[in-house]
Amino acid sequence: MPRFSDRYRARTPSYRRHKASGQAVVTIEGKDFYLGLYGSKISHIEFDRIVGEWLAAGRRLPNDPFDVTIDEVMAAFWQHAEKYYQKRGKPTGELNNFLYALRPLQKLYGHTLACDFGPLSLKAVRHKMLKTGLSRGVINSRVRKIKRMFAWAVAEEMIPVEVHQALLKVEAFKKGRSPARETKRIRPAPYALVEAALAHMAPVPADMVRLQRLTGMRPGEVRIMRSGDIDRSEDVWAYRPDWHKTEHYDKERVIFLGPRAQQILAPYLLRDAESYCFVPSDSERRRSRALRSRRKTRVQPSQQGRRGRTSPPRSYADCYEKQAYNRAIRRACALAAGLKRPRRPADPTEMSRYKADLAEYNSQLKQVLWTPNQLRHTAATELRKQFGLEEARVVLGHSKPNMTETYAEKDMSKAAAIMRQVG
Repeated sequence: MPRFSDRYRARTPSYRRHKASGQAVVTIEGKDFYLGLYGSKISHIEFDRIVGEWLAAGRRLPNDPFDVTIDEVMAAFWQHAEKYYQKRGKPTGELNNFLYALRPLQKLYGHTLACDFGPLSLKAVRHKMLKTGLSRGVINSRVRKIKRMFAWAVAEEMIPVEVHQALLKVEAFKKGRSPARETKRIRPAPYALVEAALAHMAPVPADMVRLQRLTGMRPGEVRIMRSGDIDRSEDVWAYRPDWHKTEHYDKERVIFLGPRAQQILAPYLLRDAESYCFVPSDSERRRSRALRSRRKTRVQPSQQGRRGRTSPPRSYADCYEKQAYNRAIRRACALAAGLKRPRRPADPTEMSRYKADLAEYNSQLKQVLWTPNQLRHTAATELRKQFGLEEARVVLGHSKPNMTETYAEKDMSKAAAIMRQVG
């Protein structure tokens, strides 16, 4: 009976579609070769090339251990990334970041050998990102992710180490010395704008905002707060999140809660230890009660007849999701500024006017909008101003002072006071 490898070599490889990635693939001696987009002209050319070389070599693959394409490296790396970039069984945002970073690489050089990819090729990929209008920071971040994938491939002995070493010579775009678009630096949320939005916000997200502004915790940390994660044995409570941003570095995150924060949290600690403190269902019930109290027309008979019926209760998330928290703040900022989002018209002829009104609405909202991340900057700036950089670093949970300096604005009033005397 012939060996499996001999029987496999006797077959003619077929052009197939890889369902997971949408690429064309050909399998030779148990090894998959990704050819590019299924049905495209270049994928058929690659198929003919690979099968032709295999036939020319006597139905055997070349012995070169580095004869792999970038498509093959990306496919192997993606299998690793799907398992590696996870927390609590769910993929992290880093997985999507890699997806966006690797797309232009695959489009330009997916069919080429990985060992032939050099600094000029990386610059060509970066130029493609530049043409899409991405900012300098985003481009630099995505180029770093491409380099990280090649570093992983070196560790897996898929490509020679010289390939990654050459890519490291490509320097990142510098501010003011590149054609890439610059973005504004994230500033602390203005106190007046936050107070104005709080007046139009539901009680639950409003308390989340107040707690963030006092403690400087991350938005994700306030969203997943549970009473069982809070140590209340001392006069200053210690909150240890169930998970946090830097836990994969084996770092502990402790957030201390003083009297003002405790007063905000007190009504939410009556739940069991495993339940989240801030849940969307609380806000929805309060909103429904407020709507009923403001109702001026009587309840219609058809609505009264539904009272005795049993219907499945509406389901809500266990805690505030990221987008829900952001929407609550965005809606409150718009109400505080007296802005009303234009409605999409049913008449297609009015779409141009609708788009113009929507652009004007977004432009005005941008002037008064702040985000949950800016609240962390606000707390960091206040802590640095009152107690110093090192104290602010400890409270925010940073390992290095330079990270704290990114969040905490410098107190320029001290410099002005000095020059008032000296200058």
